[in-house]
Amino acid sequence: GQPDQGFEGNRFTGLTMYDALTMWDLSSSDKASAMIPGLATEWKVDDADKTKWIFKLRPGVTFHDGSPFNADAVVWNVDKVLKQDAPQYDASQVGVTASRMPTLVSARKIDDMTVELTTKEPDSFLPINLTNLFMASPAKWQKFYDKAEGADAKAKSQAAWAAFAKDASGTGPWKMSSFTPRERLELVKNENYWDKARVPKADKMVLLPMPEANARTAALLAGQVDLIETPAPDAVPQLKAAGMRIVDNVTPHVWNYHLSVLPGSPWTDIRLRKALNLAIDRDAVVGLMNGLAKPAKGQVDPSSPWFGKPTFELKYDLAAAKKLVEEAGYSKDKPLKTTFIIAQGGTGQMLSLPMNEFLQQSFKEIGIDIDFKVVELETLYTHWRKGAADEMNAGVTANNIAYVTSDPLYAIVRFFHSGQVAPVGVNWGGYKNPKVDALIDEAKQTFDSAKQDALLAQAHALIVDDAALVWVVHDTNPHALSPKVKTFVQAQHWFQDLTQIGLE
Repeated sequence: GQPDQGFEGNRFTGLTMYDALTMWDLSSSDKASAMIPGLATEWKVDDADKTKWIFKLRPGVTFHDGSPFNADAVVWNVDKVLKQDAPQYDASQVGVTASRMPTLVSARKIDDMTVELTTKEPDSFLPINLTNLFMASPAKWQKFYDKAEGADAKAKSQAAWAAFAKDASGTGPWKMSSFTPRERLELVKNENYWDKARVPKADKMVLLPMPEANARTAALLAGQVDLIETPAPDAVPQLKAAGMRIVDNVTPHVWNYHLSVLPGSPWTDIRLRKALNLAIDRDAVVGLMNGLAKPAKGQVDPSSPWFGKPTFELKYDLAAAKKLVEEAGYSKDKPLKTTFIIAQGGTGQMLSLPMNEFLQQSFKEIGIDIDFKVVELETLYTHWRKGAADEMNAGVTANNIAYVTSDPLYAIVRFFHSGQVAPVGVNWGGYKNPKVDALIDEAKQTFDSAKQDALLAQAHALIVDDAALVWVVHDTNPHALSPKVKTFVQAQHWFQDLTQIGLE
């Protein structure tokens, strides 16, 4: 009903089988993806009370099981993650939704095709945040719930969701035909999909998880698969020689370290935070990726309307980095020693271990010795959501989560507003700047997009000047395609529309 494994789950099992009220336009490689109507055709904030929004729903849509999509279904799906006494409430789905729509408090049916959504404060970002809440079939879930044994409602609900995961029903362009966790997901075309332009070009799609870049690359070269994400960079020349096509694009995504600035952490010292940022040869990291990355100048790319005019420039300046470390009382002879938590892999993490090892050596050059605690990606997400202050993160002063920066909440709000300090949001390290808070608060209550962009740009400039994180590179989301693949649109987004893949 709500994929886990971060945005990897969303883009492979969310955007394929489900729809949300609002969606991303992934139809073009030449322009930034924008939010468009999905299961809602239009929406408007109440002029008199800007905590209330009216959404008009798309008529004639059905779930894969044949049941109707309507206002009752929207309320049910909001309640599955916000209303703890609802039978369908599922705590496991809250973590991947609540932080993505932090102000939403309730949904109310007005009529079959109209719902009212209420936020706890005016929030101009609500429509774009709703791209993350997928609509699952209440009727399908209810059948599993009715079959579940036992008198305990919570246990029956968990059993129903477990059954639903193996036989899912959404309104999306692809339907689940079979699923073996951690092995394969088979999807078939939804012939009756409401958007005829997005009825899949292929009859069937098989998704295979392959965490290792070399294994993915070998599978493509052997003809076992037709398309892979994040090929092994070293193999790019070999892939091209074999007739494979490599495509990538400008992508709102950043690979970074979140630093704890809680009392006792070395990163409370801005000199050390700046030193980390100055110790990185980002062009060399791009070289490590064989060009499949772009150096980061901040949380977002300078082409973003939210970049602003920071005065601290992210560049490679080893001498300046060493000087700052020495001013803070450390050196290569007397190094600062600490621990970062990182993931084994995951496409959002790019080449997690090689990149982290490269940076470990870079930091060692300036007198900062980093040990790594290496965990599975979903475990890392748990550490992330708990926050640096949680005992789970005792002894850890930074984490390495790469993520999408496609909208204001994902790029700025949830990481840098003091009201989003974990576990409320994913301001993991406890960063607080009253000026940043004020700019974000104003942007959330500004319904003029140009003014909103200007406020976010001012906030971003302050964040970079604070060296709040260690920004390394932006992923370009590379894909390698077999010659069999004749059509594939690489959107300027982390998400891609898998309905448009066409084979010969």
